[in-house]
Amino acid sequence: MKFRPTRISGVVEVQLEPHEDERGFFARAWCTDEFERAGFDVQWVQMNIGRSDSAGTLRGMHYQRDPWGEWKLVRCVHGSLYDVAVDLREDSVTRHEWVGVELTAKDGNLLLIPPGCAHGYLTLTDRTDLLYQTSHRYAPEGATGVRYDDPAFGIEWPTEILQISGQDRTWPLV
Repeated sequence: MKFRPTRISGVVEVQLEPHEDERGFFARAWCTDEFERAGFDVQWVQMNIGRSDSAGTLRGMHYQRDPWGEWKLVRCVHGSLYDVAVDLREDSVTRHEWVGVELTAKDGNLLLIPPGCAHGYLTLTDRTDLLYQTSHRYAPEGATGVRYDDPAFGIEWPTEILQISGQDRTWPLV
């Protein structure tokens, strides 16, 4: 695995290093030793699957308040999506900054997102599936979000947003 840090501390694009032959390929998407060597000592406790049927579907921007903050490791397993993390950590020099990475099933890249960052994604193809691991069990009492179009962040979505839930449309501005 190759770890490509972004401008936000802890938000890292993870690229697979596939071993290919005539049958296809095999690659590790998680290895405790490699992540620890890269400075990430994370224990996963939950795996989630999401599907969006239509391109232009936005989900987010979600996060878990302390003490339920969680790491996320996100991978697109069918189609493609634009994955975004927004830094909400009060003591961070990149507070309110965002990064976006295109995740595709073809490339197999992943995005690692630390606690204190909101997460959301916009599907770029019809029938987009993602799989992501979290370091904390879902805690409804800690679940919250921020607006995808908050001017404090200035997220530049790569395509038109055609579908979004009422809840995601009405999260508060920071």
